[in-house]
Amino acid sequence: MSSCIAIIPARGGSKRIPKKNTKEFLGQPVIKYSIDAALDCQLFEEVMVSTDDQEIAEMSKKFGAMVPFMRSEKNADDYATTAEVLLEVLRKYLQAGKFFSAACCIYPTAPFVTAKKLKDAFILLNESDADSVIPVVKFSYPIQRAFKIESGELKRFWPEYGKSRSQDLEPAYHDVGQFYWFKTEQFLKRGSLKGDRTIPFIVTELEMQDLDNEEDWNVAEFKYRFLHH
Repeated sequence: MSSCIAIIPARGGSKRIPKKNTKEFLGQPVIKYSIDAALDCQLFEEVMVSTDDQEIAEMSKKFGAMVPFMRSEKNADDYATTAEVLLEVLRKYLQAGKFFSAACCIYPTAPFVTAKKLKDAFILLNESDADSVIPVVKFSYPIQRAFKIESGELKRFWPEYGKSRSQDLEPAYHDVGQFYWFKTEQFLKRGSLKGDRTIPFIVTELEMQDLDNEEDWNVAEFKYRFLHH
């Protein structure tokens, strides 16, 4: 592959955690972890931040990222998808005469992303015929034995697995929401981060944490300290 771009989508608005993308994580704005990982892996011709917020833009530039243009109003509301934001960025670069053969979307609230992980996932993409690589983690409990609540009572989603042994059930995985590597030509055609052939980059539960509320944030800081100290 000839050239790669890192795109960090960092919208200004955040309902659950105010100013989430610039909130301090163990003493540093959380977005800095994503920018540092992208710069340190030395894979990218350009590390850019897509934002609608001037404070985020200035902070990102201070940490070494580029903000060549601001995000459009259309893609700055609560309903814009990550794919739509990435399409806007790549199309603007194409209009400026720049084409990147591969891109990596790195979320701004992903302190567990490291330069090594970005490199290892890129190798998976580059040495395969995959369209994209997505980090995933295994569910800690078999989803086949999950419950739902109906009229105040517990019901099984799949009663046929009620007596199955955990070790006999196929493991299930979920997206950890940290980064996505993808080949841009295919992405521009389909507009989806999950291509016809997407391969997993498996991480452990210790290396990931959703950051949807203050409790999540505290748990993530605890995990990060454990991993790094």
